[in-house]
Amino acid sequence: MALFTRKNNTAPAATATLAVDPALAALTGDYTIDPAHSSIGFTVRHAMVTNVRGSFADYDGTLTLNGSDPAGSAAAIDVRIASIDTGIGDRDGHLRSADFFDAEQFPLMTFRSTSAEQLGGDDYRIVGDLTIKGVTRPLAIDLEFHGSATDVYGNERVGFEGSAEILRSDWGLTWNAALETGGVMVSDKVKLTFDISAIKNAAAQA
Repeated sequence: MALFTRKNNTAPAATATLAVDPALAALTGDYTIDPAHSSIGFTVRHAMVTNVRGSFADYDGTLTLNGSDPAGSAAAIDVRIASIDTGIGDRDGHLRSADFFDAEQFPLMTFRSTSAEQLGGDDYRIVGDLTIKGVTRPLAIDLEFHGSATDVYGNERVGFEGSAEILRSDWGLTWNAALETGGVMVSDKVKLTFDISAIKNAAAQA
């Protein structure tokens, strides 16, 4: 099921148009990310031989979905660096320190979208500005739309799952240590993962 538009395959190729499914167009609106049913995580190679996974527990964000034109969709997310959790307290403390995120001086990691597009079917790409440690660089996130539902409390929900890869050095996260056997302690490449459930905001009262 495509979230935004469907191509009318019955029309001649030269006059093909984009037809909007009314049920999907009804998803148009503003949404608030539900942290209780979402996750923002990362995976990074450790000591060249294994992966360390972590997540951020404290964040908030909004989505604006346009059911007629994906280019009109947008996203904004604020992540509190101090909430980083890899399951090891000492490692989390090191990540919060000036060696890595410097959470005291730069408490937020932010993403602000600048464009969105449908890649085909339920696959989308959203591009925006990712800011970490005072450095802002572009980031493209590939997303899969998981569908919509009304929960037991009457909330209208949408779900997305996505990922992106970055080089942490592009954002000034350059700490490392050489291994005796060659290579380094922490890889430069980091995989970011997003599993998002968002609730549609109530319509504003006139």
